[in-house]
Amino acid sequence: MNPASAQTATDAASQARAAAEIARQAAEAAQLYADQAGAAIGAVAHGATGGAIDPFVFRLSIFVLAVFVGYYVVWSVTPALHTPLMSVTNAISSVIVVGALLAVGVTTVGDSSHAWGARIFGFIALVFASVNIFGGFLVTSRMLAMYSKKK
Repeated sequence: MNPASAQTATDAASQARAAAEIARQAAEAAQLYADQAGAAIGAVAHGATGGAIDPFVFRLSIFVLAVFVGYYVVWSVTPALHTPLMSVTNAISSVIVVGALLAVGVTTVGDSSHAWGARIFGFIALVFASVNIFGGFLVTSRMLAMYSKKK
């Protein structure tokens, strides 16, 4: 390698390091802004309701509404769309597997007393998502076999 291309590679590496540092600082600033916005929205909601709604009840009601919406969305799908729906479900479950692996493998920051609970729930999520992915592939291959020519 000639000296000019070595210098060009060195300059490119230093520019990449500088860009990575700027991106890291921007990400930290964005996280700070998101945390402040979340705290402000929570304070406004708390003030608007007079603190009458417990955060657990609020989150539970969102979960229950999501269950009802999911039920009606899934059961209103026509049979012709079940194979694409299973493929999308497999993709979503693969994202859940990544999150579950993070929950199982990463220790809890700050408070180590909750680490075992996070790991247990992460393992349960990992098992359920893996079963969902495996079952989705079985159903998808079976449905696709219905459309193939008989031998």
